[in-house]
Amino acid sequence: MLHDLDLALRAALAGAELGLRHFAHVRDLAQRRKADGSVVTEADLAVEQEVRRILLAERPADAFLGEETGELGRGRRRWLLDGIDGTLVFVRGDDRWQTLIALEEDGQVVVGVAIVPARHEVWYAARGHGAFVADVTGGRLTGARRLRAKEPPDALSSCRVGTLPPAELAPGRHRAELDRLARAAVPAGWRVHAALLVAAGELDLAVQVGGKVWDYAPLSLIVTEAGGFFSGAHGRPHPVTGTAVFSCGAAVHKDACEVLAASVPEATSDGEDRTC
Repeated sequence: MLHDLDLALRAALAGAELGLRHFAHVRDLAQRRKADGSVVTEADLAVEQEVRRILLAERPADAFLGEETGELGRGRRRWLLDGIDGTLVFVRGDDRWQTLIALEEDGQVVVGVAIVPARHEVWYAARGHGAFVADVTGGRLTGARRLRAKEPPDALSSCRVGTLPPAELAPGRHRAELDRLARAAVPAGWRVHAALLVAAGELDLAVQVGGKVWDYAPLSLIVTEAGGFFSGAHGRPHPVTGTAVFSCGAAVHKDACEVLAASVPEATSDGEDRTC
């Protein structure tokens, strides 16, 4: 497993270097809308292809599922990839975008990496080995620090929560649920993905709407290996499609899910949302 983590980190560093080259000229990148309405650029595909190329060269028998590159193979081991997570902020020149890599074995996430290239940080975990954040200096990891979620507040009303995407960019169908949570807790900003800040003990809760399995898989492992909690809004423990909750404590996690569940469609096993 640790060998797989080392490989994922190497692929993440290569993808980050390529992503930064595109980010330097982001205003010149052509954009298009996919069928689901999300924005995509050539950088999304290029970074994901580079990450998959490196992983595939070392693990040719493994399966792959990428947001842009689709599905390759089937098997008990599957890599989940997102070349540019946060394209909405990427195209605006906002440096909080990241590249995500996860490995599933027998349906369980065992490796997770989230690299934030423009902030020179990489966050990572291997199941049973803890979660860490390190600086990226000269293409290498330096100064690794172990991550630990904070002690949870006594009530949801005292929780600092980061929501993704930023409220002003959230799809209309999700705006009501984010507003609902904002009234129940204390909204907070985020310098990197809010789930990572839950793992670091800087936030109590993070909620992301409209995500897919490749968005949540690495973050779910990083947060849980740091001592936090993850689920879909309806409590499903495996990375889901739709709305996901990351938290520092079981009680506040349950309360947040209850606030969201009344208006959040539940993800089914085929990746489609359904209303409870």
